[in-house]
Amino acid sequence: MQKLVRPSAALAALMLVLAACQPSASASPTESVSEAPTGDPAAVCAADEFGCVEVAAGDDILIGTALSITGGPANLGLDSQWGAEVAGNFKNDEGGVLGHQISWVHEDAGCAEAETGQTAAQSLVVNEQLVAVIGTSCSRTAVPAAPVLAALGITLFSPANTSPTLTDPTSPEFAGEFYGRTAHNDLVQGAAVAKFACEQGFETAATVHDGSTYADNLRQVFEREFDEQCGGTITSQQAVAIGEVDMTAVLTTIAADSPDFLYYPIFHPEGTLLTSAAEGFPGLEDTQLGSSDGLLGDPNFLDGAGDASLGMVMSGPACAGDFYENTFLPAYSDVSGEDTPVSVFHCHAYDAANMIFATIEEVALEDADGTLFIPRTAFRDTLFATENYEGLTGLLTCDENRDCADPDIRVSEIQEVDGELAWVVIWP
Repeated sequence: MQKLVRPSAALAALMLVLAACQPSASASPTESVSEAPTGDPAAVCAADEFGCVEVAAGDDILIGTALSITGGPANLGLDSQWGAEVAGNFKNDEGGVLGHQISWVHEDAGCAEAETGQTAAQSLVVNEQLVAVIGTSCSRTAVPAAPVLAALGITLFSPANTSPTLTDPTSPEFAGEFYGRTAHNDLVQGAAVAKFACEQGFETAATVHDGSTYADNLRQVFEREFDEQCGGTITSQQAVAIGEVDMTAVLTTIAADSPDFLYYPIFHPEGTLLTSAAEGFPGLEDTQLGSSDGLLGDPNFLDGAGDASLGMVMSGPACAGDFYENTFLPAYSDVSGEDTPVSVFHCHAYDAANMIFATIEEVALEDADGTLFIPRTAFRDTLFATENYEGLTGLLTCDENRDCADPDIRVSEIQEVDGELAWVVIWP
């Protein structure tokens, strides 16, 4: 495997991707350009196409999650769930949202099959008090989930979906106007990986996807950008099936051209098996292995691939600010029981949750009995009009397609630090 230029061991220890997020402060209130509703709650709710969520005095505000929390990619969803719960715990400790505590209802939206997203959404909508849903983890599960929620005016806000098609109104996979995300759009990530590959001097690359919306779109963006940015050549475009365990055939095809770079933005366990099989594979001895945030930060990958992962690179998001290390991480450990985060979207979920809380505070109306009324359409419009929200993932502003992420993508390399495998940021 090709080796990249690495920082010194001392610097590497400071650059561990899961410990190097440097937030400057706790989240600031959402700034919105949308006008909050005013007037008589009954009139406002009657005027809203989807009515209002009514929260009686003393009742909790109910937020849902639809994430991948079982199976191979469970860490991807649990990481987001715990990040959102940290935000809820902090808010509850401060007295809640407009005096109401936050409660959660969690559903497993899965990842391998798109239909599990629809099933999770159908389970969630039986809760008439549901204000919004944080999810999904995998882009393909958002496609059928979003319409189920939107039919009742329930906003789906994803911390992890990255497929460009979900926020593209011209795409058949467009998730609709009640869908948005704090996760980055892979138009950004694919271009960043291509830029990295070009700067490393790679001239040829092969790609592997798993048929998912996420992987297929991300590899397509990378392929296009690799050509446009530096005239790179794609030698092979391959696919593996979910559940496939023998990677010999796909690697044999790829190795015939000995590409400089092998990019496979897929998940555990397929990505883990591919990495293990690629070690020492004839024709791939000098090929740099690379993936993205489907594997980045997943301890199951490191446990499964072991030393075969050394030198591999992965792209993904990063957090920002001192608040992350000193306040967020200890709270995350309390909620999760884990010493360190188990994936990379916990900060995005934390930001999504706090943006939801701030939006409720902006649009909710209260009657004389203390009942809170949250108009669904106004909630959506105000949330997706957010500007300059200071979150753990940067400064977030939602664009016209409801992409709200700060587009900061980094590349990490798996190195041995203090005797253990770890992700170390090496680019930019």
